[in-house]
Amino acid sequence: MNQSTTETEKTNETLNEAVNETVNEQANENTESKQNEETAEPSETDKLTAALEELETVKDKYLRLVAEFDNYRKRTLKEKTELILNGGEKVLSTLLPILDDLDRASQNMDTSDDVATLKEGVSLIIDKLAKTLAAQGLQKMKTVGEAFNTDFHEAVALIPAQEEAQKNHVIDCVQPGYLLNEKVIRHAKVVVAQ
Repeated sequence: MNQSTTETEKTNETLNEAVNETVNEQANENTESKQNEETAEPSETDKLTAALEELETVKDKYLRLVAEFDNYRKRTLKEKTELILNGGEKVLSTLLPILDDLDRASQNMDTSDDVATLKEGVSLIIDKLAKTLAAQGLQKMKTVGEAFNTDFHEAVALIPAQEEAQKNHVIDCVQPGYLLNEKVIRHAKVVVAQ
């Protein structure tokens, strides 16, 4: 029996050793996995801290963008105001020489009796004014003989057409119309044949 007890004891010892080794291996694996989890995945606090930092960065960018847009809006409003107040400066400065010419013509009317010369002087001033305004983009509309167009003309009177070709055409201009850079700034007041 001694021999079988010894064998049983040896077998039990071997089994105990195998169980202890398995338990130790599992404990080591659990410890390693916990360490790996701690190093691989940050804790909830770390996640919240990172999210708050990112939120602060986005908030800072947003505030800067809002401030930049507000400055842009103020700057464009200021530029628009200056443009409205001083927009006509260029045109007015080109008209000053014509105003000087009109003053001289007015002075000469008091001293001169030569009507033909005065007419010629006024005619030259009118031509100079027309050229100056044309240089600024102003054009006088051609009306008489043109087909009536409500985009350019305003009918102040309708008269019966003497010929079939005159129907719906302008036959007289009461007040000329003007275009500024191809945009109507004053419609021509016209008489239309019907």
